[in-house]
Amino acid sequence: MYKERDLLQQILPYFYTNEAIIVTGMRRVGKTTLLKNIFSKIDSKNKLLLDLENPINRKYFEDDNYEKIKSSLEILGLDFSNRVYLFLDEIQYMQNIASVMKYFIDSWKVKFFVTGSTNFYTRNIFNESLSGRKLIYELFPLTFREFLSFKGRKVNLPIHIEDISKPIFDMLSNLYDEYLLFGGFPEVVNKKTIEEKKKTLEDVFASFFKFEVVQLSNYRKSDVIRDLMLLLMRRTGTRLDIHKISQELSISRATTYEYLSFLEGSYFIQIIRPFGSTNTNEIKKAPKAYVCDTGLVNHFARIPEENLFENSVYQNLMTKGALQYYERKSGTGLHFVLSGKIGYQVLLHPRKSDATRIMKLGADLELDQYWMVSKVFSDLPHVLYSFML
Repeated sequence: MYKERDLLQQILPYFYTNEAIIVTGMRRVGKTTLLKNIFSKIDSKNKLLLDLENPINRKYFEDDNYEKIKSSLEILGLDFSNRVYLFLDEIQYMQNIASVMKYFIDSWKVKFFVTGSTNFYTRNIFNESLSGRKLIYELFPLTFREFLSFKGRKVNLPIHIEDISKPIFDMLSNLYDEYLLFGGFPEVVNKKTIEEKKKTLEDVFASFFKFEVVQLSNYRKSDVIRDLMLLLMRRTGTRLDIHKISQELSISRATTYEYLSFLEGSYFIQIIRPFGSTNTNEIKKAPKAYVCDTGLVNHFARIPEENLFENSVYQNLMTKGALQYYERKSGTGLHFVLSGKIGYQVLLHPRKSDATRIMKLGADLELDQYWMVSKVFSDLPHVLYSFML
């Protein structure tokens, strides 16, 4: 049975507006399923869904004469004398698609719903060609709240720490452990056994590498990108030493930056940068990288629990706003600063001294809020749990 994604509620008010709806995100996060769900909800028979990964479907849009494209779509059943709803999946395979969409939006008021597997390509495809005519949304692996829905667990997640008793914590913590180990790719969550989950994680990695790295990127050294992906999973949440990475992979610094940009644009990683003030003792330059899903990290890298937990917290914060980190040369810092206002320190076992430290740091940085995200049950002040994010 289909489980609705939270993103659907953001798109719902724009079902019948003029703007093209563009959903981007990493391969296998559920974009096609979301597109089909929206297709089923549009109250019109004058609609068509085409998968552009299929070369036959791409053929319909390859003519330079857009009226011939219109004729092809009419043969497929669309009536342009009425409002047309056109759904296109995997648009990154069509470099001219933005021009085609602009023509049909301007000339025939067509409503488009499209998906693209990577922001790296859709940025280049659309650029400014659909300025004022598009709304772009990003779909990610499941948050923990969505994970519970996919597992069929009807749980109202508490938002106040005082509402969480030890029995409630234990129940949610046990569920979170599965989410932590196997991540939030919908196909993985829906598998019943550990072996099925592991096999699906391998399929997700192989699919990303085959379609995004080998087929679409045109990078000659695809094996180096593979090695970089594995390296980043082993070092998730650590500061990136570009010189050291370049040496380890035997590539130039410029190529390293290019590959990192590609992996970020492909949603495999996100690079976050330091949150700055005027303190000369702060770490100011080195960025950090987090991987899109803890399931991939746990399966391919086997990193320490504290690093995996930190990546999981990142996964649930990244949809809420811009993320940075803060660190002083002494080692004191915050793993995440959300929208420049809320600080988070991620700890497996927070202590009283940690609470004192974060209160002082939050006051020094003039943050609106500052929290410790704890893996264990705690009665310390300024504690949140990962399932509350």
